[in-house]
Amino acid sequence: MTVTVDSESLPVEQLGLSTLGDVLSHLQEKNRLVTQVLIDGTEPDLSHIPALRSRRLLGHTIYIETTEPAQIARDVLTEVIVQMEQADSARRSATEHLVVGETNKALQKLAGCFTTWQTARQAIEKVAMLLRVDLERIQVEGISLTQILLEFAEQLRSIRSALESRDYVLLADILRYEIDQTTQRWFQAIRQLLGLVGD
Repeated sequence: MTVTVDSESLPVEQLGLSTLGDVLSHLQEKNRLVTQVLIDGTEPDLSHIPALRSRRLLGHTIYIETTEPAQIARDVLTEVIVQMEQADSARRSATEHLVVGETNKALQKLAGCFTTWQTARQAIEKVAMLLRVDLERIQVEGISLTQILLEFAEQLRSIRSALESRDYVLLADILRYEIDQTTQRWFQAIRQLLGLVGD
């Protein structure tokens, strides 16, 4: 029986660990997030987690890779900023196209923004959960991140309504004023989250 965690042997007998679940709990206590598990060189079927956790270590070779939750959070939030900057550039370009009546070009630019915004929202929520940070704690201009996300969802509904009614003047106004302000708040909130992660 050998258990290797991040290329170092884990003294499971000395630690009193006899099942895979014991090892995973031990790593969680050390604030490590498991990213990969190999049992006898094979990735286990993760659809049976309870059975997997109760699996005895004896007679098996276990290899586990971990990372710190803070490192994942940093990586995700840094990528979210990059994606949001690209979406913001596309939003500005779409607004310019709408102002001069180039609707098709505007809609092409805007298409990718929706996916990025949705992905960014989900990433922010997941990072907050990973770090156990209450979104109410993140405040921008006296407004909580929870409220910013709710306002943004409402703005997306307004965009959809403007698109359905082909009201491109209203769409340009929403993109230029409302979404611009919300996007700036998002950037500040993400930077606050990064600040909580630390170096």
